[in-house]
Amino acid sequence: MLNSALQKRRDVEQLAQLDDELRLRLAAQAAGAATFDWDLGAGTIRWDGATDILPLHVDSTQVGSFLDGILPERRAEIQAVLESRNAASTTFVADIEIASALGAVNFTMAGTRIPGDNGATARLVGLMRDTTERSREMRRLSYLATRDELTGHLNRNALREELSGAIESAKSESRNCALLVASIDRLAMINDSFGFDAGEEVIMGVGDRLAKTLRGSDVIGRTAGNKFGVLLKNCRESEIAVVASRLRAAVRSSGIETRAGLVAGTCSVGAVWLPQAASTSQEAMLRAEQALDKARASGRDGFAVYEPSAQRETARLRLMQISDEVMDALKEHRLRLAYQPIVAARSRKISHYECLLRLMRTDGSVMTAGHFVPACEQMGIVHLVDRFALESTIGQLKAHPALTLAVNVSGTAASDPAWLQSFVEYVRADQQVAPRLIVELTETAALHHFEENARFVSQLRDMGVRVAIDDFGAGYTSFRNLQMLHVDTVKIDGSYVKDLSQSPENQVFVRTLVGLARNFDIKTVAEWVGSDDDAALLQNFGVDYFQGFHFGEPLLDPQWA
Repeated sequence: MLNSALQKRRDVEQLAQLDDELRLRLAAQAAGAATFDWDLGAGTIRWDGATDILPLHVDSTQVGSFLDGILPERRAEIQAVLESRNAASTTFVADIEIASALGAVNFTMAGTRIPGDNGATARLVGLMRDTTERSREMRRLSYLATRDELTGHLNRNALREELSGAIESAKSESRNCALLVASIDRLAMINDSFGFDAGEEVIMGVGDRLAKTLRGSDVIGRTAGNKFGVLLKNCRESEIAVVASRLRAAVRSSGIETRAGLVAGTCSVGAVWLPQAASTSQEAMLRAEQALDKARASGRDGFAVYEPSAQRETARLRLMQISDEVMDALKEHRLRLAYQPIVAARSRKISHYECLLRLMRTDGSVMTAGHFVPACEQMGIVHLVDRFALESTIGQLKAHPALTLAVNVSGTAASDPAWLQSFVEYVRADQQVAPRLIVELTETAALHHFEENARFVSQLRDMGVRVAIDDFGAGYTSFRNLQMLHVDTVKIDGSYVKDLSQSPENQVFVRTLVGLARNFDIKTVAEWVGSDDDAALLQNFGVDYFQGFHFGEPLLDPQWA
């Protein structure tokens, strides 16, 4: 009886063990993985599930044959595990790639390395999974992260990385390179005449023509809405003008095909020779832009090369100093938001607050946004500042459920579709605060980058976010454009509001703006309201909200905070 009971118990234990092995096998199969047991002494591999994931031509039973099947450039990680000498067992993860008739197949091997008596690897035991689709998706995302969505050329950040590498290589190898910035002339006029779809086709056509004129070693990227950067990785100074002439000729040689018909186009080019005229990518891009401004000053189809200027150098150093100060302030949490109240015209009660950037300097003084945001835009770091403002604003809205806040989007950010999309995604992650968020765009940015901003505004409004146009009246946006953007509010530029009771001309202008806004069902905010007399006049005109020191200064630490 006892022997029979012991036998039954052993049978149950063996059955349980088999069940465990079966469960593990099924789990591995469900995960698309194969188990492996490499015996380095015998040179053999025992698999379970390998036939389901390995290419048919691979001999998976022998260690040497299996290693030969791995592409040489992807063999280093697993080879390092095999050659390791460590007396203790260790875990490992290695990515490999095996050729197949349908293209390369990626695998990730994860397991335990078991050493022998001398510390050399004796055995590898673990799982191997087909990660081809994941690898392709990662490559796709990496490609998209470096490419301009419209043209497929490098985006600004990727081009800047290429530029930085080219400058360093030129320094170390005692040679030269150059950066050219080509700007499509009068793109806004093309958009107005033919429509934004045609404008985008012109941008794509110009980018394609510029790319076809370059050598294989040269690099092209889209740096802004109507601008392309061209990096000549190895060139003499005399070649810059030759290349610029070739680029301009390619654009103006014939009309560009669009759905609206043939569109004639030209481009102006600014250039900088490197590393003589600029030692960093930031300096190079800034100086190429300065040369472009000079090229465009003479009209269309111009060309200019950056030339040193004591006055310009002083301005550049000042810009760099401010941008460095901003970067330090971000790292040291010295960038803050100040909150200025916006009051309802009729009740004179606070409706919401505008979030205004402030930089707390190490000497205790406070720098307002107007003193550092333009420098950040020119030096290419304004996205970091805008991101800080957005994150801080969302944080305050989450902390104070009764609060409504307005946050600004800089003009440079408003021209970057990728950044605008990241803004939308960040708000979407905390969509419960969206109805208490107001996003302010400047008038000029909204017009110059109309299509990108129209899409941006539409996505925000779908989430319940309100949109305002800031500094209205300073540019030349029509109310028809505002209606097409579907904005909720316009903020009348303070230069028309200041001392309004003393300026009959400005009174006519403001009264007209307010009347038009009411016809389009758009709310109005008067900025820089400085007295009760001005407020009474504005209220009589029908202005909905007031903002100005008369009703409250921007405060870093308001009572509600």
